Amino acid sequence: MTFGAQQQTLNSRPPGRGRARRLVPLGVAVWAVLEIWLLVLVAGAAGGLTVFALLAGGVIAGSYVIKRAGRRAWQRLSGSFQQGAAPQAPQDGGGGGNALTMLGGLLIMVPGLISDVAGLLCLFPPTRALIRRTAERKLTGYATQAAPGTLGDAFQQAQRVRMQQPDGKVVQGEVIREDQPRSPRTDDPQLPR
Repeated sequence: MTFGAQQQTLNSRPPGRGRARRLVPLGVAVWAVLEIWLLVLVAGAAGGLTVFALLAGGVIAGSYVIKRAGRRAWQRLSGSFQQGAAPQAPQDGGGGGNALTMLGGLLIMVPGLISDVAGLLCLFPPTRALIRRTAERKLTGYATQAAPGTLGDAFQQAQRVRMQQPDGKVVQGEVIREDQPRSPRTDDPQLPR
């Protein structure tokens, strides 16, 4: 058995993962600074009351969009269960319509103008279809790159790796099922009646 080769493949991570860990927080910080800067610019040009009205309107509009998309998804799910069929994706071009609509509502609710524009892009059908196709292509690429095969294959591979680890610990125990009546054991002491 060669544990060194197995250990080397386990510890090697795909390139770019460390870079993403550094760049995502930086991107969020830059996004927050840009949002605040734009709100200050709008407040300087139109006044603080206008900024407050924009933020409050964004929360109201975003919550309405999320509520409407959620209600539509619930009606479709309950309708498919009443018909006795399996839940299906909507016929409007894919299954990500409600998810992107809810994401758009959430982005509209987040205070800021850049997030409002991103949320509106998630709501319009042409841009929503473009976002959905791009996300599907990216996620399919990541899924095949990360773990080719099925979920069962990944589980079996994880089990093999766990069994081959030199420090893997096994806890001995007994399974006691609470849903079955306990049968008296022969070595239990019998109490007088």
